Amino acid sequence: MDETSLLGDVNALVPPSREFSRRDFVRTSVGTGFAAAVLPVCAQTVVKTDSAGLVVGEVTIPVGNFKMPAYRAAPEGKTGLPVVLLISEIFGVHEHIADVARRFARQGYCAIAPELFVRQGDAGSYGEIAKLMSEVVAKVPDAQVMGDLDATVAWARAQGMDTGKLGITGFCWGGRITWLYAAHNPALKAGVAWYGRLVGAASELTPKHPLDLVAGLNGPVLGLYGGQDAGIPLDTVDKMKAALAGGSAAARKSEFVVYPDAPHAFHADYRPSYRKDAADDGWKRCLAWFKANGVA
Repeated sequence: MDETSLLGDVNALVPPSREFSRRDFVRTSVGTGFAAAVLPVCAQTVVKTDSAGLVVGEVTIPVGNFKMPAYRAAPEGKTGLPVVLLISEIFGVHEHIADVARRFARQGYCAIAPELFVRQGDAGSYGEIAKLMSEVVAKVPDAQVMGDLDATVAWARAQGMDTGKLGITGFCWGGRITWLYAAHNPALKAGVAWYGRLVGAASELTPKHPLDLVAGLNGPVLGLYGGQDAGIPLDTVDKMKAALAGGSAAARKSEFVVYPDAPHAFHADYRPSYRKDAADDGWKRCLAWFKANGVA
């Protein structure tokens, strides 16, 4: 489920966890490098998007008295841009997420990827996925994430961006959050969820899951899923489709695309799970979905 069963024996190849304090990780690594848990990186397939003509890098977003780091990419010197919230996998805001933000910026968006795990720990410094899940990710409350994303939207508005054209997209853990935020924020125009978990047991920190929220979906969501995803059985996709058909107007507009031969994390070009055909098709569909639903 999520990333815990996805990398097989890769942890045997990972060097010992890096010794970063929380402050050091935030200062040196937002949008740079890769999480220890996914090393070694498949360098031959990593997509590199240059930043010429863009304003890119770390920004600080106030959430009450807390200062949350985020990676921002946008066309240089432009305001009034549509906004895309970009939500990472469990590995935090590393180089791949930053590159996806630059890809959105090249399409005329202000893309913002907040570091949503930073209060609980340094996602990038963990060499073992099981420990990362139990010691950091599992301790992040959904309510905290929703508040952090609201603060990110407020920050974008204060920078002169057009939050009336607001979209969200995310991968794995971030895919689930995409569905949740689509039910949370009435101003959201559309979401694109890449292989995000749809069902789960309720807990104090995660009281509801996407399947529970279709009645209140504010913006339509495009779900991009892999037919060979061991962590997200296709029967849960079928359950979600059936629930959406009886949900809100936005829920009824939502759609799924399942790539029959694709595994989990098929968009992650730095990992062995990458499938270029599915990733490229999903990216085109993502951009088209945003444009068709007012995020452009």
